[in-house]
Amino acid sequence: MYMRDLQKIVGGEAVGEVKQPLTGVGTIRSATPTKITFLSNQRYRSDLSASRAGAVIVGSADRDLTSLPRLVVANPYACFARVAQLFNPPPLYTSGIHPSAIIHADAHVPESASLAEYVSIGRGAVIGEGARIGPGCIIGEDVSVGAHTCLVARVTIYARCSIGARGIVHAGAVIGADGFGFAPDFSDGEGGWVKIPQIGRVVIGDDCEIGANTSIDRGAIDDTVVGNDVKIDNQVQVGHNCVIGDHTIISGCVGIAGSSTIGRRVMMGGGSGVIGHLEICDGAIISAMTLVTKSITEPGMYTGSMPLMKHGDWLRNAVHLRRLDAFADAIKGKPGAK
Repeated sequence: MYMRDLQKIVGGEAVGEVKQPLTGVGTIRSATPTKITFLSNQRYRSDLSASRAGAVIVGSADRDLTSLPRLVVANPYACFARVAQLFNPPPLYTSGIHPSAIIHADAHVPESASLAEYVSIGRGAVIGEGARIGPGCIIGEDVSVGAHTCLVARVTIYARCSIGARGIVHAGAVIGADGFGFAPDFSDGEGGWVKIPQIGRVVIGDDCEIGANTSIDRGAIDDTVVGNDVKIDNQVQVGHNCVIGDHTIISGCVGIAGSSTIGRRVMMGGGSGVIGHLEICDGAIISAMTLVTKSITEPGMYTGSMPLMKHGDWLRNAVHLRRLDAFADAIKGKPGAK
């Protein structure tokens, strides 16, 4: 593919032409003359002069930074993603049902769907046109899977849950398990925990991607709701009755406790967490490893983790942190403060 071909498909300004057709994408450091790369992070500007790439995607500010053939666009990263899709189209699957699949007589599976080995489809389940259900997936009663959605492998969807169209759910994900709901009953000095029936559903919108081994719990009474175009990474836990707004992105190992509301276009860094019954407004950005302990009402970036430092420095700072209350009392002049 030549630069003029790419420009017709993804837009932008094509400057120069490659000497040989492009066959794929690569990083600035590893790309060969048949690969196209991109520059969106300024820390890699110095690497561009030594790049062996056949072409590069750049923003308008970097238009004259290199003599390489280049595609000048408003958003180099997003453009690169679209170009990468051109060179790496999703695999095509043949429709049909593997002989080992088990389908309840009351389920609906269209001829255009693909069901792999050892799939189980429960009573009343509805599979959309062109959907792909990968090996070992379990689809519970009255589950709905939208058109052209792909469940990669060993995905479990509990009864009555719903996934929209064009989604991807990666291996090992569990949608609709019981939320963690127990009422304490120790009034007689013994007692125990009383389980609260989880009677809600999980409802996931269109164009969502759910990472491997991620769990999204069903609601206790109302539904757990995930909006359209939400991207959730691997090993994320979403508690019962949570609501996640459209276009939000959640990185790996995030934990969201029950009944939390996450707004639209929120970005959550890896390992961050949200305690229960909070609200995070549209457009908020949560840094990695940050614990959100109160609602966020204004867009912006929020960080609550201590930066990396040498261990000895960390120990000394931790001692000071433990004495902050005493320092505050001393500043206020409270009696007995040291």
